[in-house]
Amino acid sequence: MAQNKSRGALPMLKLTLPIAMEQFFRILVSSVDTMMLSSYSNDAVAAVGLVSQYSFFLTILFSVIGTGCSIVLAQYLGAEKSESELNHIAQAGAVMVFIMSIFMTALVILGTGWLLDRYTLEPVVRHYAWQYFVIYGGICCFFQAFSLLQGAILRSYGYTSEAMITSIVANLTNVLGNALSLYGWFGLPVLGVPGVAGASGLSMLVSCILFRVFIKRRRDVVFHMRGITKVPREAFKLVLKVGVPTAGESLSYNVSQITIMAMISTLGTYAMSAQVYTMTILRFVFVAAIAIGQATQIKAGYFVGAKQNEIVYKKVLRYQLVATTCSMVMMVVVNLIKRPVIGIFTDIPEVVGFVSTLLIYSAYIEFGRSLNLIYVGALKGAGDVRFPVLYGIFSNWTFMVLGSYILGLKFGLGLVGFWLGIGTDETTRGFVMLWRWKSRRWQKHALVK
Repeated sequence: MAQNKSRGALPMLKLTLPIAMEQFFRILVSSVDTMMLSSYSNDAVAAVGLVSQYSFFLTILFSVIGTGCSIVLAQYLGAEKSESELNHIAQAGAVMVFIMSIFMTALVILGTGWLLDRYTLEPVVRHYAWQYFVIYGGICCFFQAFSLLQGAILRSYGYTSEAMITSIVANLTNVLGNALSLYGWFGLPVLGVPGVAGASGLSMLVSCILFRVFIKRRRDVVFHMRGITKVPREAFKLVLKVGVPTAGESLSYNVSQITIMAMISTLGTYAMSAQVYTMTILRFVFVAAIAIGQATQIKAGYFVGAKQNEIVYKKVLRYQLVATTCSMVMMVVVNLIKRPVIGIFTDIPEVVGFVSTLLIYSAYIEFGRSLNLIYVGALKGAGDVRFPVLYGIFSNWTFMVLGSYILGLKFGLGLVGFWLGIGTDETTRGFVMLWRWKSRRWQKHALVK
């Protein structure tokens, strides 16, 4: 029972704070990327913003495996499973990530041109988008995949500080690479978008190396390659059983976002740029909710694995209250200082006006998002993965996509209509996930019987 107590009693702040700092720094660097690109070309901002949806799509695919490993490992740790059982789960993840990354590299390199032809784009925007996605999403796909897997394994053991350090170092590498690519320091040629994509790929390589070093240093983290060709079939099945439906909700959400971006592209480059800038600002708003949601998933796995359902039921309700409060306070702060904040990214009057208006309506989105991040994370950690996926798919395409199309294009509300559709999806889905948690039906889905 000692291990159960040590895992379940791991302070929430100790888990959450490094995740929050990691997310904040990652978002900060992403914002710096956007600012650097905006000084280079507004067309480049629109192009990278467009294909970043597909880069995130790749992240979701690899998260099928990483998240599956993380949830299974958390419950196994709570249940005090043997080292060999823990290692088999990590090894199964490594084998699947390797195969998937090779396949996706080929697909991105060969299929990006066809994909971009589905959009109505100016030629220069299309060219930048092709360069970025082929280099970062295709050539550097392998490093991204293994970085995500190793990070998920470390976090499942409660080592969120190591993940934070890795993120900071990798993202600093990215910023330095961007500066060298865009500003021609030390007499180097200005590489533009290809240089920015290469810098992002280099940061993933650095991340891979650092994660491996930290895993080797932590003796209780079981992940070695010996016997990797003899992993039991059941380990693969268990990871996929949790990972595939778990990532299904995120996959549906991202595809729906891609669909919405395609619709927004018909409104022009200013509208696309405003979408990118607004989402960049909002990432700072929901960083706390993301961190609490990820920590909640880990803690739920520990408690459910240790058969302490009553404890986790009450704790998750408190975690959600904290997350929602953080998001709403940040939403108020952002709206109070939005003019100088928007000015950091752009001084184009039309884009400034769009972003300023969208930030007001964003409170509707962020309230619902805070509910989703906590309760979906808790349900996943408990092993209840099918319900969030099925309802999430329904909500994404009914309220978000169809609602955005009707309000934004048919009713002529433009970007505001899209924001109202997105907010309705987030908020209604958040309340449904709250109902699911309070129903306690997740208790019968534990992976450890």
